Amino acid sequence: MKHCRIALFVKELSVRIRKELIREGRFQITATIILCLSMTFFVAILGIFINDHVRKFIVLEEFYLPEHTKFSPLSLWSPYSQFLCNTSLFSSPTSPPLNSSTSNGALRDLIAPKELWHSMRDKELMWRASMVPYLVDYPFDRTPKVAFMFLSRGRLPLASFWEKFFKGHVGLYSIYLHTSPEYHTEMPESSVFYKRRIPSKPVDWGKATMVDAERRLLANALLDFSNERFVLLSETCIPLFNFTTIYNYLINSNHSFVSSFDDPRHIGRGRYNKQMWPTVTLPDWRKGSQWFEVHRNLAVEIVSDATYYPIFKEHCRPPCYMDEHYLATLVNKLRPEINSNRSITWVDWSRGGSHPTKFVRKDVTEAFLNQARYGLNCSYNRGLSSICFLFARKFHPSTLEPLLRIAPSLLGFDP
Repeated sequence: MKHCRIALFVKELSVRIRKELIREGRFQITATIILCLSMTFFVAILGIFINDHVRKFIVLEEFYLPEHTKFSPLSLWSPYSQFLCNTSLFSSPTSPPLNSSTSNGALRDLIAPKELWHSMRDKELMWRASMVPYLVDYPFDRTPKVAFMFLSRGRLPLASFWEKFFKGHVGLYSIYLHTSPEYHTEMPESSVFYKRRIPSKPVDWGKATMVDAERRLLANALLDFSNERFVLLSETCIPLFNFTTIYNYLINSNHSFVSSFDDPRHIGRGRYNKQMWPTVTLPDWRKGSQWFEVHRNLAVEIVSDATYYPIFKEHCRPPCYMDEHYLATLVNKLRPEINSNRSITWVDWSRGGSHPTKFVRKDVTEAFLNQARYGLNCSYNRGLSSICFLFARKFHPSTLEPLLRIAPSLLGFDP
C-alpha cells in the first residue's frame, strides 16, 4: 500500500512539473517575442534619429562652407530651413553678380530676396531686419549698394529725372517706395521703380506714423545684405550730382548724416516732455531734419530700438513732432561719434513758416542749382569739402522739364 501511495505521489508530481515546464516555456516564448519587438522598435527609432541628425549636419556644413554649390534637402524640423524658406517673401533690387558658391536659390534669397511684397507685421519685420551676422567676411562677392528710400503719398512726378540719374548703374543701388495704401498704380516694367513698393500704412504729417514709415523703409532695405548706406527721400527730392559722385561720397564716408542739434528755443527744448524722464532727459533732447542718411550699422540700431521709441510715441505729440526729434535724439544717445550732425538734403527755410519753400518751373536755373550744390563748405571725413548737399527739395512737378534740359550739362547725366 505504501509503495502505491509513493508511486501515485511521484506520478502527480511528474504531471505538475510538466505543467509548470509548459507554463514556463510559454512565458519564455512570450517574453522573447516582446523583447524582440522592443529591440526592433528601438532600432527603428535609433535609425530615424541618426538619419535626421546626419542630414542636419550636412545642411549646416554646407551652410557654413560656401565652396559647396548645392544644398542637400533640409530637414522639416530644422530652424535653418524655416529661416531660409521665409526669405522668399522679401525683396531686393537687381543685385551684383554672385559667384558660383552662392548660385543656389536658398542662399541667394537670403542675401538678396527677390520680392519686396510680404505679409509680415511691423514687429516681425523689425525683428527680422535686426539680425546681424557675426562673421565679418561675407560668403559671396559683396558690392556695397546705396538704398534710396522714397516716402511718397503716391506717384513720383519727377521719376523721369531719377531714371536718368540711375541709368547705367545697376547693381550699385536699391530702390524702395512707401506710398499711401490706396495707391496701386504700377510703374512701367522698364522703369527702375517697377515693383519697388513695400507694404505700406497710412502716414499723417507730424504724427508717429511718419516715423513708423521711416523705420518700415529701413527695415525692408536692411533685408538686402548688400545695402550699405540708406538715404530717405520724398517725391519732391532731386539729386544735385550724378550717381557716381553721390555713390562715392556716401560709400567712402566715415559718418552718417543725421541732422541733430540742441535748439534752446520753444520749438526745440520747449517741446521736451518731462514725462520722458529719466529715459530721455532735457540734455539728451535734440532737434533735426527728417531727411537722413545712415550707415548700415546705425540703421540696424534704429530698427532695433525698443527703449526710446515707445517713450517718444507716448509722450512726443504736437506741438512735439516725432520726425523732428526722435531720430536726432536717438543718434545723440546711441552713437554720436559716428554722426556728422548735418543733413545732406538741401531745403530753403528763408521764407519762414512750418514748411520749406516749394520751387516751381521758373525757379530752376543753373545758377539756382549751383547755389544748392556749392553754397557753403562743410566737414567731410575730418577735412573740408565744398560738396555738402547731395539732394534738394521741394520741387513741384512743373520743374521736370527744365531739370531734364539742364541735367546733361550741369549734372553729367546722359542726354
